[in-house]
Amino acid sequence: MGRPGLRLATRRVFWQAIVAGASTDAAAAAAGVSRPLGSRWFSDAGGMSPVELCEPSGRYLSAFERETIGLETAAGKGVREIARLIGRAPSTVSRELRRNCGVRRPRSYRPSLAQHKAEKRACRPKVSKLASNRRLHAVVQAKLNKRLSPEQIAAQLRREFPDDRSMHVSHEAIYRSLYVQGRGELRRELAKCLRTGRAIRRPRGRVERRGRIPGMVMISERPAEANDRAVPGHWEGDLLIGKDCKTAVGTLVERTSRYLLLLHLPGGRDAHLAGQAMRQAITALPAELARTITWDQGIEMARHADFTVATGIPVYFCDPHSPWQRGSNENTNGLLRQYLPKGTDLSVHSAGDLARIARSLNGRPRKTLEFMTPSEKLTELLAHTG
Repeated sequence: MGRPGLRLATRRVFWQAIVAGASTDAAAAAAGVSRPLGSRWFSDAGGMSPVELCEPSGRYLSAFERETIGLETAAGKGVREIARLIGRAPSTVSRELRRNCGVRRPRSYRPSLAQHKAEKRACRPKVSKLASNRRLHAVVQAKLNKRLSPEQIAAQLRREFPDDRSMHVSHEAIYRSLYVQGRGELRRELAKCLRTGRAIRRPRGRVERRGRIPGMVMISERPAEANDRAVPGHWEGDLLIGKDCKTAVGTLVERTSRYLLLLHLPGGRDAHLAGQAMRQAITALPAELARTITWDQGIEMARHADFTVATGIPVYFCDPHSPWQRGSNENTNGLLRQYLPKGTDLSVHSAGDLARIARSLNGRPRKTLEFMTPSEKLTELLAHTG
């Protein structure tokens, strides 16, 4: 086949000679090809140059390159062979075919239509997809009102409309519509529906409360099956603290399914009340879903030994300053702040309120579960274990 791009450069020399008035024989000689090949190029093109005589853009496909892709695809050539022929990366050719005719119908590629679409896409400024597609706008807005994140919305749209690309949008486009463009594609107040409630994305730290607890069994002694999340029934726990550190809500997250239980603590967060609420929540579960609990070194777990004696469920403690050892719980607590904001009195929420919040989060698709919901994942796990 020769060096990539050689055939294209050779044909350009041939047609430049033709445009200058040379005969097909003279043009073939100038390009260094045989006379029959030059005559075939001339007759196949109907005497009209299909080659752009100026050098094509290094970034964008030219009209001639699209013509070549169309001809060679119709002839049954593969993506890599076509890429070598026009001197482009295989991914460029693959993307061009996928964008203009789909992976299942590569031979339906129409070069002129593809060129027209490319020129139209290149026009600036562009109206955003969310501003121009009212149906997509309404669906995204409704999902934001349900407190789904932009990434979850983008994934759900691909699942709900697999064959309708007009209903697909990236999570970054949703963020830009909310934060950057400010042109009304989505109402700016919808930013409050995001997990952070902020109009910028920035890292944030957290300092955990620590205490001295007798008889702690450290996380290093936790069963291996809990570490790899292969077996359900291993939980991570913590307290979500309210205004002035006077009120709290307990959280328990199952490591495999990310299923959430909320502990109602209207009377306070001392060790007795916390242990009692946790015992009530965990003993309502099937035995195969109550194996271990991992907690931080908060003083609310001072009576962990009594809990283990009463339930048979061991409690393990994280190392100091190691919140990543309860990563699922930390992430879920961040999601909960959307419902139970920092600095608010958490005692105003009834047990029914907490149950509704838990149902909402357990029905929220999670990226780590391949966008299944925790409820769906838990049902799947129970079916397999049963």
